[in-house]
Order: sequence, then structure tokens, then C-alpha cells
Amino acid sequence: MSDHCIRDRDLAAVAAATPEPYYLRRREFLRLFGLGVAASAFLPLTSQAASTGFPDALNAGYKLDGVKITPEDLVTSYNNFNEWGQAKDQPKELANRGWKTRPWSIEIGGLCANPRKMDVDELIQLLGPIERRNYRHRCVEAWSMVIPWDGFPLAKLVDLAQPKGEAKYVRFASFFDSANCRAQRSNDFPWPYTEGLTIEESRHELAFLAVGLYGKPLPNQNGAPIRLVVPWKYGFKSAKSLAKIEFVAEQPKTLWNQLAPNEYGFYANVNPNVDHPRWSQKSERVIGAGFFSGKQATLMFNGYEKQVGHLYAGMDLRKNF
Repeated sequence: MSDHCIRDRDLAAVAAATPEPYYLRRREFLRLFGLGVAASAFLPLTSQAASTGFPDALNAGYKLDGVKITPEDLVTSYNNFNEWGQAKDQPKELANRGWKTRPWSIEIGGLCANPRKMDVDELIQLLGPIERRNYRHRCVEAWSMVIPWDGFPLAKLVDLAQPKGEAKYVRFASFFDSANCRAQRSNDFPWPYTEGLTIEESRHELAFLAVGLYGKPLPNQNGAPIRLVVPWKYGFKSAKSLAKIEFVAEQPKTLWNQLAPNEYGFYANVNPNVDHPRWSQKSERVIGAGFFSGKQATLMFNGYEKQVGHLYAGMDLRKNF
């Protein structure tokens, strides 16, 4: 994943394949910073350079007024990231033992008119500017947080890829690096981690690609350098450390749905009326609010019912859980 498949000699090909507004935006970026296109248009960015451009204020449409933001130290230390351990505190330690998330390439392909493989920082420049949104986060394990993400709408990437008419779903695949990630040497999970959305879900304004939180680049344990965030679904749908995004005709296999289809459905929409086979989903524990005082009722679609309910009109939400 450290290779850079876009080089100076590919400039003409990239210009031809990239929709004009994105290409012109890239050229303007280079002009403003005094960089010669022929000489350095596609040099890899350092992690320091990648951290610039984070907004100072929230997108006003995603403030979640009256909702308390989860402290940063909890968001970065209480993580489900099975590639780096089963316990919540393991990812922060194990994902930072020399594992590098820069440079990093990401592949976009499948049933689309504009496939590509490129450095993640080039992708961020194409799809920016970065914006900040507060989102509720609800884990299938019945705990929750509220997180300020920095990134851009997934719909921008979908538009860039130009999916074909027969593409009905989007498949997301996380990294596979068994040399550095010991857990991926086992057969306990069908690595790499995979997830999926319908095309309609991927185009929804709430679907988000995060590249930071709290105005900083994503920590490794939170899914650096780029991850999916789908706030109306259980957290396991929001695949971390993305390496490949594909447009496909058939509903893609996803990791948890393969392992336990009776417990983890493809849609995984937050629904207090459909319990997990082993626990209730009617309430949730708010991380950082105390074990007893932090209990609150689970909201349909995690509080985003007005925005996303139409996506599932007429669908049996117990059968398509």
C-alpha cells in the first residue's frame, strides 16, 4: 500500500480520466503554492502536510445542539478495531507500534467509468475541502459516543468514480498487512475487513469519509488514514483504514455478516425494536457519562430517522436488519 501509482509521467492520463472540475481544482491548488506541474504535481505529501486544511468550525447543519461531545481521550482509547486486538484498549497500543499509514494508496474500481488507484492525500485534495461534522456513534454492543469527524461526503467520491447503471452496491475493503498486523496472520476472521452499502445509501448526505477527528488527522487506532462513517448504522458498518472501494452489482459479502449472519445483518441500521440475539438494543450506555447515569434510550436510526427513513420505506426492518 506504500506504492504511488500516480507519477509525473501519468499527468496526461490523469487529466484525461479525471472530471474537469476536479482536475482544475488540483491545478489551482498547485498554482497557489507555486509548484510546477511537470516537476512536482504528484509528489507524495507528508503526514504534516496532510494535516493542513482542517476547518476551524463545524458545518452548521451537523452541530447536534444540546448533545455533549465525547472527550477526545475516550474516543482515541476505547476502540473496536479487531485487526489490532479484541480488547478496547489494545488498538491504541498495537496500531502504533511502527505501523505506518503514510504513504498510503487507495483503489477505486469495479463497475465505474473512472477507476483509479492513487495516494490517499491526492484523493483528499481532489475531494476537499475538509469539513467538520458532529455525529452520533452507536455500537452494536449497546454503547455510544458523539464524535466530531473531519472529512467529506462519500457522495463526492461516488461522483468522481461515476458508477455504471448496473452498480447497485458499494463494497469497502480495509487494509491487509499481515507483516505488521499479527491478528491478520490468523484464520479467525476472513481478512481483509469488508463492508458494504447500497448505492442509494452511499449517495446520502450523511454518509461520510473521515480523515480526521477533533481537527487532527485520524489516529491509527481510529482508522487512519481514511475511514467510512455511516452514523445511522451500527459502528461495525463504518470500515476503517480503507484500501479499496468497489462498485458492484450484487450485495457484497461483509465480514461480520459472514461470521454470524443471525446476529449481524447487512443493513445494520440502528433499531431499538430489533434486539441483538444476545442483548437488548432498546437502550445504550454513553461512554464517559458514568455506568448508571449514562444510560439513555436508543433512537431509531440513531436519531437520523427524518433524514434516512425514506431509504427503507416499505422494507421489513426485522427481516432486513
